[in-house]
Amino acid sequence: AVQPELRYDIGDWRATLIPFARWDSQQEGWDGRNHADLREANIFYQSADWDVTVGFGKVFWGVAESRNVVDIVNQTDFVEDTDGDEKLGQPMVQFNYLTDYGAFGLFVMPGFRDRTFAGDEARFGFALPVDDDDPEFERGAGRWNPDLAVRYKHFIGDFDLGLHYFHGHDREPRLVPTVQGGGVALVPHYDLIHQGGVDVQATFGPWLWKFEGMARGGRGDVFAATVAGVEYTLFGVAESAVDVGLIAEHLYDGRDSDAPPTAFDNDAFFGTRIAFNDAADTEILAGGIVDLESGETALSIEFERRFGENWSAEAEARGFVDAPADGDYGAFRKDSMLQLRVFRYF
Repeated sequence: AVQPELRYDIGDWRATLIPFARWDSQQEGWDGRNHADLREANIFYQSADWDVTVGFGKVFWGVAESRNVVDIVNQTDFVEDTDGDEKLGQPMVQFNYLTDYGAFGLFVMPGFRDRTFAGDEARFGFALPVDDDDPEFERGAGRWNPDLAVRYKHFIGDFDLGLHYFHGHDREPRLVPTVQGGGVALVPHYDLIHQGGVDVQATFGPWLWKFEGMARGGRGDVFAATVAGVEYTLFGVAESAVDVGLIAEHLYDGRDSDAPPTAFDNDAFFGTRIAFNDAADTEILAGGIVDLESGETALSIEFERRFGENWSAEAEARGFVDAPADGDYGAFRKDSMLQLRVFRYF
């Protein structure tokens, strides 16, 4: 995989280009695991109290560690990872207006990005093959139907607050079994939805209290999803420079069977963040999401560190425990993985 990041500043202007491409030696053809994307390709201009970005961009909303239910602008790159952190670049015009009372953002997204899926025999797979060559959309304009979003963010004392409203096609597709050529495949259906949400983080000394919540309507009944939790940091453990954060979060999702499925209807996340505070900026994040009803568990550990003046590396491992074939993680129970990334800066 290659992902060069190029940025060039001229006064109040900035040009950014971040292409991405992956080639899988186990797969033939340019599809599935073999894919390319423009993560970012945009022009940014900043004035005294407003800024605008035009082109392919990436926008992140949220404060929680385990899942970000309010993060809806960019589509998930499901080929790269199952945790939803890897995103496709989204064509958009983003306008932000900055005031003493907070920042107001407007997002116009003229082109929809389909979710990526691996090939029939590649990870991360499903019990049935996914036919993503001809997805179905609720609105007649399909992927060219414009999506709109507005966002307000501000800080009040110890609280950081974000509010948003989104109207457009859902980033989560329903995978509908469809008979094709004597077999059955899953065809993605993207429904038109409207979503409102809030994210709040409160900082009280070593405590971080976090909450994300959203309500979504469209396919099926209106439902809510939340992530609420806390992170407590132990500073200078054993009189060293190491800080250890202890994280606990609860995940809830009340969608019905007509909406795209989710594994996070009633789950808990427990994790730790270890910051060594050394010159190499070494950090470890480890944790697991446990289904409070079935006991299914998804484990993960991430490590990152700089080497010298120009190099850095990231290692990431994921695994699944007590995941039966018919469970939430059944399709991924044999997709445990270890990944190493190396970066060179110029």
